[in-house]
Amino acid sequence: MPKVVIFEEKCKGCGYCINGCPKKAIQFGDKFNREGYKSIIIDESGCIGCGNCYTICPDNVIEIYNNAAMEG
Repeated sequence: MPKVVIFEEKCKGCGYCINGCPKKAIQFGDKFNREGYKSIIIDESGCIGCGNCYTICPDNVIEIYNNAAMEG
């Protein structure tokens, strides 16, 4: 199962990742960052770790790790 890290303060709320997610596991959250943009949230139970969100994000807001990489 992938581990997704979101850098909320870098998110500008463009929604590209939401549109690019084949599993629709990304949506806008309720919180706003310091710049006043709504940040995204990811349903990790629906995420397949395909990397579309990471690839399409123009602001490097998302990082994806697989469990093997996290363990060492």
